[in-house]
Amino acid sequence: MKRPANSFSCVLVTARFFDDKAASILRTAGLTVVTGGVAHDAVDAVITEDMHDALSRCSAWIMGMPPVTADLLARYPNLSVMARRGVGYDTIDVAAVQAHRRLLTITPGSNEATVADHAVGLMLAVGRRYFESHRRMQAGEHGVLVGTELSGKTVGLIGLGRIARLVARRLAGFDVRVIAHDPYLPDDVADLEGVQLASLETVLADSDFISLHAPLTDSTRHLIDQDALARMKPNAILINTARGELVDDGALLAALQRGRLGGAGLDVIGSERDASLEAITRELLTLPNVICTQHTGGSSREGLERANMRAAQCVVAALQGQPLPPDAIVVDGRSP
Repeated sequence: MKRPANSFSCVLVTARFFDDKAASILRTAGLTVVTGGVAHDAVDAVITEDMHDALSRCSAWIMGMPPVTADLLARYPNLSVMARRGVGYDTIDVAAVQAHRRLLTITPGSNEATVADHAVGLMLAVGRRYFESHRRMQAGEHGVLVGTELSGKTVGLIGLGRIARLVARRLAGFDVRVIAHDPYLPDDVADLEGVQLASLETVLADSDFISLHAPLTDSTRHLIDQDALARMKPNAILINTARGELVDDGALLAALQRGRLGGAGLDVIGSERDASLEAITRELLTLPNVICTQHTGGSSREGLERANMRAAQCVVAALQGQPLPPDAIVVDGRSP
């Protein structure tokens, strides 16, 4: 096996829960794995001084969701490869990656099933009021809470990418009607069995459960705002396992406080990246019909192991000049 030159012998790993099997792939290729003494990045993504020190010594970086800016890339000219454990890259300046002639990879397919499971789980948990029931049992109250079935309902999917399609497949066993809106739907998905394509207005108006699976772009930021919430059914339940910024959390809080919605299951929230929204998050957490998880939708042991393995394989292949899986490359600025 061709081994990297000394200048390419160090890989910084800041993705949480990076396992020994993935690390062994890097070490077998002759790479030094730097994790000790380095703070793991977080979704609010402050790059600490120990991370800066490590970046100055490393040529590859396996990351979660830190901010990657033009200034950072200019500061570390030897950082040639960045492997994101995940599929989103909205914290990364992709144009700067291209301009600075670096390689950025992602890990599609690794945790899609995990996120789909989580989305359906949130539908059940909010609808059947699991959290409220648990807290009442803790308090010694044994009165029965009446919830809402998922069975027989209309579920609206906003975005119909790979995760949403897996959600639709899982919902097939619940005897639901699935409708979906995605203006960028590929032709090979247009006839997805069991899913009826619809306008955004129809999805908002007809759905008992709405699950968000859209990417974060300028056009989707606050897609679910005060107006969208007003068009939803009065008892509808909103599920978000995509990006927190798709929802105007202030408008969602107001709608829930007025009893305008049946509830919300949120794996992502706006305050992950905007500290000014923390007060709204605290208020959301006090509501009995809201269940929040800590952006853990893709964090099963199995999903993380797959993503770690894929990221490590991408780094080794890139540093050794070997082909990468086509769907793993977001941008390759190394070519002329």
